[in-house]
Amino acid sequence: MKVGLVSDTHGDPAAWRRAMKLFRGCELILHAGDHLYHGAFNPVLPEYDPREMARELNECPIPILHARGNCDSEVDQAALRDPILSPYVVCRLEGVKIMLTHGDAVDELELVERARGYGMDLLVRGHTHIHGIWEHGSLLVCNPGSPSLPKGDGIPSVAVLEDGAVRLFDLRDGSLISERKLPTG
Repeated sequence: MKVGLVSDTHGDPAAWRRAMKLFRGCELILHAGDHLYHGAFNPVLPEYDPREMARELNECPIPILHARGNCDSEVDQAALRDPILSPYVVCRLEGVKIMLTHGDAVDELELVERARGYGMDLLVRGHTHIHGIWEHGSLLVCNPGSPSLPKGDGIPSVAVLEDGAVRLFDLRDGSLISERKLPTG
């Protein structure tokens, strides 16, 4: 199963469309929050259009599971068909146990311990807008970064889970940024 991993779209439908090109062939998308609103601490993007972003999410042909971000509200939920206000989403896909969360309310170590306590294989989180994949023992953690407001190296990014590996991609040209296999055992 091929699964798209995204976070922090912040109402930017153009960035979403670029992400969707990399999500071709995906059977599911996991969105780690901050869907529509740009947030008080972020600039208003030139292509900021939360109404259009809501339409694109609602009409996405690929099913999406969503976690609530710190910029997501009941107003955003009213614009979206799928539920987005759960702080955690847990699923099992082809034997891989995944926890999805935004990650703003709990520090990294507590998030990792929570995921490990539930026996998760993969923790997908957002909030920082900084992409990365790293291991904590038997847990792989992925922050897909942000397709619209990247921080750190400034590379807009998303990730894909496929064939037991998580791959981070640069949305500017589709190139591979990094890749990590899910830990075994």
